[in-house]
Parts: sequence; C-alpha cells; structure tokens
Amino acid sequence: MQKIIKYVGLDVHKDSITIAIADQGRNGNVRVYGKIGNDLNQIDKVMRKLISQNAQLHCVYEAGPCGYPLYRHLTKKGIDCVVVAPALIPKKSGERIKNDRRDARNLATLHRSGDLTAVYVPDQADEAIRDLVRTRADIQKALRKVKQQINAFLLRHDIRYPGKTRWSKAHLTWLTTIKMAHPAQQVAIEEYLHAMENSQAQVARMNKQMETFCRSWRLRPVVQALQTMRGISLVNAMTIVAEVGDLTRFDHPEELMAFLGLIPSEHSSGDSIKKGGITKTGNTHARRALIESAQAYRLPARRSTAIRKRQQGMPADVLTVAWKAQLRLCHRFRYLKAKGKHHNVVITAVARELVGFIWAIAHLVPINA
Repeated sequence: MQKIIKYVGLDVHKDSITIAIADQGRNGNVRVYGKIGNDLNQIDKVMRKLISQNAQLHCVYEAGPCGYPLYRHLTKKGIDCVVVAPALIPKKSGERIKNDRRDARNLATLHRSGDLTAVYVPDQADEAIRDLVRTRADIQKALRKVKQQINAFLLRHDIRYPGKTRWSKAHLTWLTTIKMAHPAQQVAIEEYLHAMENSQAQVARMNKQMETFCRSWRLRPVVQALQTMRGISLVNAMTIVAEVGDLTRFDHPEELMAFLGLIPSEHSSGDSIKKGGITKTGNTHARRALIESAQAYRLPARRSTAIRKRQQGMPADVLTVAWKAQLRLCHRFRYLKAKGKHHNVVITAVARELVGFIWAIAHLVPINA
C-alpha cells in the first residue's frame, strides 16, 4: 500500500511544541494537531501514531535557541526532518496576527510547497568545537568590556597614561601603580584589574584548549591549510571552519560570500538600480573573523617568520594559493585606498575576496573521515 505523505510543522519552544499537519497536494488539508511538552518521549508517541496511519512524515522546525537535539533524534529514528532559517521564511506583509498555532500551520504549508530554506546542521563533534570557539569569543568580549570600563573609570578621575600604547606591558605595569584618593575608589580599580586579569587568564586557557581539541578534529587539515594565509592564525581559522562547517558544500565562492553576508544589498526596479551596504546575513562570528583577518592586507605583501612557520609541511598548491591571495589582496587594498574609498569599505571588499581564496584552499585539502 502506498504511503500517504504528511508534512509536519513543529513550532518548538523551551517547554512546548505545537504541531500542525499538512496533507499531500496543493489543496491538501492543513490542521493543528495540538500542543505537547518539549519532551522526546512525547514526540515519539505522536510520530508513532502518525506513522501507524500509513503516513510518510516530513518534519520541519525553525532554527533557534533549542538547538538540534530534536533534529538528531528524529533523523536517528529514520524520520525526515529539516531545520530552516527563520529569517528566510516567507511572510505576508499584511498579516498582523502571530501565535504558535499559526506558526506551526505556516511551517507545514510552506514545507509542502518547498518554499523553506534549510540550514546546515553540524554533526555533534563539529558543534562541540563551535561551542568551544564561541565560549572563547564570549570571554574575549568580556575582556574587551572590562578594559573599556577601566578606561572610563580613569577618564572620570582625570588619570591619564603618560605613554603611547595602551594595554602594552608598560601600560599594564603602570595600572598597578595607580593610587586613588579614597579607599573605596582604590577597591573599585583593584576589582576592575582583577576582573581583567581573570579574563586574560581565561582567554589563554581557551587558546590552549582550542589547540588541544583541534588535533583530533576531522576538519583539522582545513584549519591548518587556512593558516598558511596572511592574517589567519589558529583562532580565526577555527572560527571560520567551525561556524561554516564543510566549506566544500558550496559549489561556487560567491555562494559562500552570500552565505556570510559579504555581498552588496540591492533594491532595484526597472531602470532604477540601487545597491547598498553588505547584507550582513548569515553567520556573524565567521564574518567578524574575516573582517579581522582582512586588516592584515593593508601592509605590503611578504611572508613573515610567523607565516613561514605555519606554512611548514603544507602542500605546494596550498602555498601557491596563499601567496597568490596575498599579492592580490594587498594590491586590492592599495588600489581601493587610492580611489578614496573609506577604510571600512576597503576592508570589507578585501574580506569578500579573501573568502574566495579560502574556498579554493578548502577544495585542495582532503577532510578526515
């Protein structure tokens, strides 16, 4: 007997899941099945009941804070499931009512019509490395914040550093010599300095942990290959690879550029062509790492001691692409600067082209099974 295809929309929240079902066919019935607790046992019960009705299920839910455990559970059971990008779900401009039941019905209907865009779901090992990378980024953000607080505190009391470079060894030594007028203020600055030292120690520990876990990661060859490029050390290489995943899943570098939100936005109609800033869609962590890496190409092309050390033992074709990238991007930076472009525009343009070379290197490196 031929199975009946049913499209199951799941509106997933922390404590509940609202389920809607769309029958096969353009005019198939769409109905709300009900709301259950966000519990895998309850999900299994619903799925077993639907499958017992001779149904072939195609489930869908939005990517969100609940992560991918539901996706992995359903696929392990042999049930087709996709996770879709919330920002790319079509919405009616005039619709002003939103609730869980409508969201679930909408997901089921759009999944049936093929109008949803699935996101890339990393395997559990890749997701673990991504969590490690994001934890380091959070700690680095906290360190940057406490440095800003120290600067604001000193400015408030008109205490100025006599040297030139902040956060250098000399500046950090100078901070320990500061004596405030009131004991309460002395406690305040000491606590700020203590918080900064703790964050610095945490960042150092996370760097070592990233090195350790990278050794056994299946995507380690790609991380090593990307480090042959200027401006991409271990942290940025792991960030890019952990956030994007398998770079070879993109058939063309422009697809990767679009995925990272580094292509210009556009609002054109008829003879009117309007292009704006970059779209900033996709993964912000990877895009930030690329912008940071692009800063290195403002200087003339050369292979420093650090770059030569990272390039030792790497394939010749990878080194060729890395040097070609450096020649191209350093020239590109100077050319755009000479045209009078704003620094941020230049860096973004260099980062976009850097993505193309990253894509090329990823296709030259075999990934561990």
